[in-house]
Amino acid sequence: MYQDIKDRTFKFALRIIQLSKILYSTKENYILGNQLLRAGTSIGANAEEAVAAYSSDDFIYKLNISLKEARETHYWLRLIKGSNISEPEKLDGLIAEAEEIKKVLGAIVSKLRKNKK
Repeated sequence: MYQDIKDRTFKFALRIIQLSKILYSTKENYILGNQLLRAGTSIGANAEEAVAAYSSDDFIYKLNISLKEARETHYWLRLIKGSNISEPEKLDGLIAEAEEIKKVLGAIVSKLRKNKK
C-alpha cells in the first residue's frame, strides 16, 4: 500500500515538474509555478521520508505533512485553472489526481491514528 502511494506521488511530481516548466513564462506565472512545484514535489518526498521514520508517530507525522502538501498542491492547481493561465482541460487530470492522492493519504493517516488509540 505504501509503495503504491510512493510510486503514485513520484509520477505525480513528474507531471507537476512538466507543468511548472510551462508556467515560467511571466513573473506572475513563475510565482504560481514555483509554489506549485514546491508543494507538488514535496508530497512524494514526505511519503518517501515516512518509510524511513524512526517511530510510528514519526511515520504518521510525515504522512500528514504529505497530506498537507497534497492539499496545497490541489489549491494551486485550482487557482491556476481558475486564472486561465493554462488551458483548463490540461489541468483537469492533475486536479483529479491531486484529489485522489489527498483521499488516499487522508485514509492512510486516519487509519493509522485510529490504530494508535
